[in-house]
Amino acid sequence: MPGRLSWRVATVARAGWETPSARTLVLDVPDWPGHLPGQHVDLRLTAADGYSAQRSYSIASSWREGGPVELTVQRVADGEVSSYLTDVMEPGQRFELRGPIGGWFVWRNTPAPVLLVAGGSGLVPLMAIIRARGDVRGRQPFRLVYSVRTPRDALFGAELARRVRDDPGLDVYHAYTREAPEGRPGPPARLGVASLNTHGWPPDFAPDIFVCGPTGFVEAAADILVALGHDPKKIKTERFGGTA
Repeated sequence: MPGRLSWRVATVARAGWETPSARTLVLDVPDWPGHLPGQHVDLRLTAADGYSAQRSYSIASSWREGGPVELTVQRVADGEVSSYLTDVMEPGQRFELRGPIGGWFVWRNTPAPVLLVAGGSGLVPLMAIIRARGDVRGRQPFRLVYSVRTPRDALFGAELARRVRDDPGLDVYHAYTREAPEGRPGPPARLGVASLNTHGWPPDFAPDIFVCGPTGFVEAAADILVALGHDPKKIKTERFGGTA
């Protein structure tokens, strides 16, 4: 545990855009101990004059020991750190990393069905869970309900489509809140009772549920799930907000 809470120097090996405002950084991290899907890291940037800024980011990659570690960062308006990571950081550059952190909002390859509910960039730790299931060739029934503003804002679109095709038992539903793809029936709308009732698992399946996104989204989704009859003890939530 002490080693996990020590700062390590991470080097950017590769970087690529997921959407016009979200970028994935693939990091080489010496002596990375591995992680559980759903965990996060603390990241610290230090300027030449000694000024430093620290933020927490969810890990997008699966649980491979030794890395690489992937972080998918959504640029936030006026975000000091997120803007630097998306618009300035390049391969070969370094920063400090501490982790992995967190032991509650994690998936441990249990046989239970899983329902993942994501809002915006809240998909990142849930993508780590989906990738981990793929790595172990899991057969647990998985459903992802992903609320996103427009098709252009959807993270990991091509990979999710491939995994739905190639990973048996994985279903994905996109709920578009501002603009839906051409030809999709119904107008854009916020995630609600009908969407979660139709595209989630029924309560009698007793699924493990992971909800991640902005605070308001997470609270609303969790309340809907409880109202639909899901056991609150089976619902794990992760919220983000504040400085970026």
